[in-house]
Amino acid sequence: MASGRDQEVIDQVREVLPGVLDDLRSMVRIPSVSSQAAHAGDITAMADQLVGYLKMLGWDDVRIIEAGGKPAVLAHYPAPEGKPTVCLYSHYDVQPTGDLDAWTSDPFVAVERDGRLYGRGTADDKGGLGVHLAALRAFKGKPPVGVTVLFEGEEEIGSPSLDALLDKYTDELEADAYLICDCGNWEVGTPAFTTSLRGVVDCVVQVSTLDHAIHSGEYGGVAPDALTALCRLLATLHDERGNVAVEGLVSGHAPEQLEYPDARMRAETGVLDGVEFIGDDSFVDRMWNKPSISVIGLDTTPIAVSSNVLIPSASARVSLRVAPGDTAENAREKLFAHLRSHAPWGARVTLSNAEAGEPASLPFEGPIAEEARAAFATAWGTEPVLNGTGGSIGMIASFQRAFPQATILGTAVSDPHSRMHGIDESLHLGDWRKAAASEALLLDRLAR
Repeated sequence: MASGRDQEVIDQVREVLPGVLDDLRSMVRIPSVSSQAAHAGDITAMADQLVGYLKMLGWDDVRIIEAGGKPAVLAHYPAPEGKPTVCLYSHYDVQPTGDLDAWTSDPFVAVERDGRLYGRGTADDKGGLGVHLAALRAFKGKPPVGVTVLFEGEEEIGSPSLDALLDKYTDELEADAYLICDCGNWEVGTPAFTTSLRGVVDCVVQVSTLDHAIHSGEYGGVAPDALTALCRLLATLHDERGNVAVEGLVSGHAPEQLEYPDARMRAETGVLDGVEFIGDDSFVDRMWNKPSISVIGLDTTPIAVSSNVLIPSASARVSLRVAPGDTAENAREKLFAHLRSHAPWGARVTLSNAEAGEPASLPFEGPIAEEARAAFATAWGTEPVLNGTGGSIGMIASFQRAFPQATILGTAVSDPHSRMHGIDESLHLGDWRKAAASEALLLDRLAR
C-alpha cells in the first residue's frame, strides 16, 4: 500500500507517461545501430535528440562527450545540501534488425499490440531511457536528489570506449548509486534486481585441411575436408549431456534457487516438442552461474552453390559465456587451448578474437538497496526478486572498477518475452510504467 507521499509521486509519473511514450516512439524511429557504419548519422541524431530531451528539463549542464568512440550524453543536476547523488545509465544504440521480412511490423516503427510495444530498441534499451526521462519529468526536472545522467551509444558493440570515458570524467560521474536500467525482470509483473551477470568471449575458429578444393569422389575417404574437421572440433566443446567440456573454466551455484518450471522454460525458449534441454544442474545455474558455449555462425560453401569437392577451409564463430567468478582472460586462454589441442587429423586451426566482456557480481546490500527494494515493492505491488542473467553487460564491470564504493543496481524494463536482439523485440507497457514509478519513488525516498 502506497503512503500519501508515495502515491503523490506515482501520480506525478502517471501524468508524464503519455508524453514520454510519444518520445519513446520517436526514439525507436531512429535506427541507431552502433555496429553498422551506415548508421553513423543515426547515432549522432539519437545523441542529439537525447540532449534535447534533457535540456527541456531546464538543465544547463547537458553535453555530448567522447573518448575515442561513439558519442555519449552527460548531464548533471546538482544535489541539494545533504542529499545523495544518483547516476542514471542506459544506452541508446540498438542491435541490427536481422531478416526484415521476419518482423511482424516495421522494426523502426513502434507498434502497440496486446499491451506490448514492438520495435527495435523498445526493451533494449530505449525503454530504459524512457524510464529515466519519466522519473525526471515527474519532478518537473528538479529531482529531490542530485542526478547525473549517462546515456551511452556503443553498449551493443561491447562499450569499447566506456573505460576511457569513466577515466576521463571520473569526477563528474562519481555518485552514491548507479541505476543501470539494462538488465531483465524475472517475469511479467515481477521486478528484479540483477545480482550476477555472465561475461563473454567470442572468437572465430578457422579450420584448414587442404591448399585447394579437390574432387570428393576421387579423394574422399583419404583427404579430410575442412568442414567435417570443423564439425568434429566443435563437437568436442560439449559432453554427451551438453555440459561445457572445456577444462579450467569456473562454474558456480546460486545461493538461492528461483523456481523455473519446465513448461515456462519451453514457453520462453520455443524449444520444440521432443527436443531435450542440455546440461545438468538447475535451469538458473545453467543460465546464470555456469559457462555456456554456442556456435553462432558458420562460413562455408552455401548449399545452393556447392559442388562435389572437398572444402579446404571452413570457419565458425564461437560464443563462450563466462560464469561469475571467472575472468574473460582465463576463459579465452582455456577455450583457445582446447580448440588448438582437439583439432582432428592434424587440421590447422587459426583463432581470431572478436569480443570479450567480464562477468560481474552485484551485491544487493546497504541502505540504498533497501530503499530500492521498498520503492519497487510499492510501485509494482509485489516484492522484487534477486536474479541473475546469462547475458553479458560488460559495462557493469567497468562501473564497478571505476566506483568500487558505490551501490550499483541492475534494473530492467524487459521480461523473458521481450526477445531482445531478436525478431519482434517488444516492451510490456504495464511493466514499463511500473518501472518508471519505481525509479521516481527511489529518488524521492533517498531524499527523505
